[in-house]
Amino acid sequence: MHCDFAPMEGVTGYVYRNLHRAVFGGADRYYLPFVSVGQSRAFSRREWQDLCPEHNTAGDLVPQLLGKDAEGFIWAARALRELGYKEINLNLGCPSGTVTAKGKGAGFLAHPEELERFLDTVFSALEGPISIKTRLGFADPAEFEALAALYGRYPLSELIIHPRVRRDFYKAPVRMEAFAAALPGIRCPVCYNGDLLSREDCAALLARFPQVERVMIGRGLIADPALLVPEKRSRETLRMFHEALYEEYCAMFGNERNAVMRMKEVWFYHIHLFEDGEKLAKRIRRAASGAEYRSAAAMVYDTLPLRGKPQPGWV
Repeated sequence: MHCDFAPMEGVTGYVYRNLHRAVFGGADRYYLPFVSVGQSRAFSRREWQDLCPEHNTAGDLVPQLLGKDAEGFIWAARALRELGYKEINLNLGCPSGTVTAKGKGAGFLAHPEELERFLDTVFSALEGPISIKTRLGFADPAEFEALAALYGRYPLSELIIHPRVRRDFYKAPVRMEAFAAALPGIRCPVCYNGDLLSREDCAALLARFPQVERVMIGRGLIADPALLVPEKRSRETLRMFHEALYEEYCAMFGNERNAVMRMKEVWFYHIHLFEDGEKLAKRIRRAASGAEYRSAAAMVYDTLPLRGKPQPGWV
């Protein structure tokens, strides 16, 4: 089974990726949280920290670009390839209102003619693997028939499909029947992304859809970092991983306050790997200091039963 770790802004930065690879592994590739491209021809300091070679020594990384400016995309793709990255991924799936209001991410799907011009310009200028992460459409999954035909005009290295439309965000059920109907019209390698919480979920998906070559998991892997290597799942290993992650964040930020804030984002997902975690989840959310955070996290590992897989229904 081929599985990739999805990019999650604010969570899967280089500190998380490097530690996850070292402790658990199991992912074939790690996708980097998106870099927004536009008129600027320079990466921001924050973006550079996540992209720079000294923080990314493994060869299993795929950077993701978000934007609708073709020349900006071309500049960024070339700059990334100079840093050693091979595949470049275009984000057409982000449903955030601040992103889609600018016609980026899933918002780009609402403008197919503009998207076609963008892709024409990009693929006429760039060589090397380019993949796309997409939703089924902006407002209606029926849009995907035309989108699939458009994608089929270009030599995509892979099409990653999240079977929702923009207004579904991440809470509405995945549109599995629409995904099944769309598959026959796709000519390039296909990767499925959406609501996979265990190896069994992945195996069932791949058995149902033989055309799918890969799966991509994001929230499920944050909830259960050992999802792909269940033999490494233990209370002790999970605790060690998150304690080391907290210490790495303290070192990166230079203070406990920001490290606690970053860990709260991780625990938003990880708490669902434990039975009856609602009360302690509130304690973690309310933690105002490193001591309060460490105390609440320790109580989770000391007192709560570990689930076999993350609780369904929260994704």
